[in-house]
Order: sequence, then structure tokens, then C-alpha cells
Amino acid sequence: MKIDLSKYNNSWYNPGPKWKQILWYFVSVLFFVIPLNPISGLKILLLRLFGAKVGNEVHIKPGVTIKYPWLLEIGNHVWIGENVWIDNLAKVTIESNVCISQGAMLLCGNHNYKKVTFDLIIGEIHLKEGSWIGAKSIVCPGVTLYSHAILAVGSIATSNLDSLGIYQGNPAVKIRQRKIEE
Repeated sequence: MKIDLSKYNNSWYNPGPKWKQILWYFVSVLFFVIPLNPISGLKILLLRLFGAKVGNEVHIKPGVTIKYPWLLEIGNHVWIGENVWIDNLAKVTIESNVCISQGAMLLCGNHNYKKVTFDLIIGEIHLKEGSWIGAKSIVCPGVTLYSHAILAVGSIATSNLDSLGIYQGNPAVKIRQRKIEE
């Protein structure tokens, strides 16, 4: 058996009306991806207009890519760094006090390499209160970072990260417990 991409069919997947996807694409390029707009307030307004739920004191740096804002929830006091890519083919929930450092990727989709048709697989991502995604790190589909977990720089989370755990590597493994001082 060989992979046959001519048989690929993800017609079951419908993230929203085509007109909305196309309109968001142009708005996203003009106000998010191109690094000429440093104003978080305008970005938050646009996200809300497209159906995202966004809390207070959210900071979104230039160069951020968000696939479908209507599948995004962001809590209060969240920082999203330069060149973050939120490829939310499924729902992404970012709770309060979360930091997503520059160049990080939240990937809600993958392909089933076991099937000849290479079917699309999607899974939600949940970043719980106080979690931190290090620069150039990747969170894979279906992963939850529990309260105050850390994914270290350049690491890849392929499974859930426990509360207060510090994870590193590919795949990320727990290297120690996080201690928060006052």
C-alpha cells in the first residue's frame, strides 16, 4: 500500500462559511501577520468581530498568525509573542495569565499517516491558568498544559503536561517541578 493523495478528502471538515474564511484571511494579513501594526487593542477588536472571546489586558505582538478566530478563547492578562502561529483547526482555549513566547506554534491538526488517504485529524488545545509556552516550541493536537506548566524553549508537547511541571525536549518530558515565589 502507498499513500494516494488523490483520494484525500476532508469534506467533513467545515470550520465556517467560505466568505468568512476569505475575509479573515485578508484582515489577518493586513493587521496581524504584517508586522506594521503593534497595537494590541485593534487586533483584539478584530478578533472579537470575527467571533473570538478575548479577555482584558491581552497583548498580541506583531507577526501573529491565527487561523480561525471564531475557534479561539483567550482569558485575561495573556501575552502572545512575535511570530506565534495559532493553527486552530479546532478550538484553542488560552486561560488567564498565559504566556506564549515568540515563534511558538499551537497546531490543532495533523494527518493520519496510517491511512492511504492521509486523512485530516484534529484535536483541541487547552492552555490552563499560568502556563507558559517557550520560544520556538510546538504544542500538538489534543494537548492540554495544566495549571502553571512550562514547555521549555524549542520543545514539542505531544501529550498533556502536568500542573507545575517543567517539560523539555522532543517529545517533551518532565525535567523538574516549577516553584513559584512571591
